[in-house]
Amino acid sequence: MITEYTVSGMTCEHCVRAVTDEVTELPGVTGVDVELETGRLLVTSDAELDVDAVREAVDEAGGYRLA
Repeated sequence: MITEYTVSGMTCEHCVRAVTDEVTELPGVTGVDVELETGRLLVTSDAELDVDAVREAVDEAGGYRLA
């Protein structure tokens, strides 16, 4: 399953790595792709993810926000 989100507040590749690292740690996540220019976050997972868990992981990465 692939789910698309939008992340605001990222300004550099360090931001991309931080978001990728945090979201990758969520249970069931098998892949993460973050696009800095658009804020697009594609998450591949075994099952549907709780949006609040994704939101918390993005926030934990450095104060970024799901739009």
